[in-house]
Amino acid sequence: MADRLTQLQDAVNSLADQFCNATGVLQQCAPPASFSNIQTAINKDQPSNPTEEYAQLFAALIARTAKDVDVLIDSLPSEESTAALQAASLRQLEEENQEAAARLEEVVYRGDMLLEKIQSALADIAQSQLRTRSGAPSQSTPPES
Repeated sequence: MADRLTQLQDAVNSLADQFCNATGVLQQCAPPASFSNIQTAINKDQPSNPTEEYAQLFAALIARTAKDVDVLIDSLPSEESTAALQAASLRQLEEENQEAAARLEEVVYRGDMLLEKIQSALADIAQSQLRTRSGAPSQSTPPES
């Protein structure tokens, strides 16, 4: 996942792309108009041609991306975040990291001890099975009567 500045840069680039695409598509699809007879649409709720549909689509895309940009800007650290506050935050994170490392080392140590016990038990079982097999009478020769 990218950091907030990279996300903001990507969102602004996306917004610029959408503006360019909207302008291009609207220019391509717009019908020619004469300046002497300018007419306005009576019913604006229902688009009467694809140009209006494209305009609504691009308006929605641009508005959503602009909101995303605003959210990303609001999530950036404020100017009130001084170097002292950042240093204190880093010290706290370092302490938490050291505590977590100590807990991890303890868990690894206990895991190693448990592994040694299991390996010892398996070795004892294997030795016991070998002794049992070597001490059992051979079944290949029938007992004499």
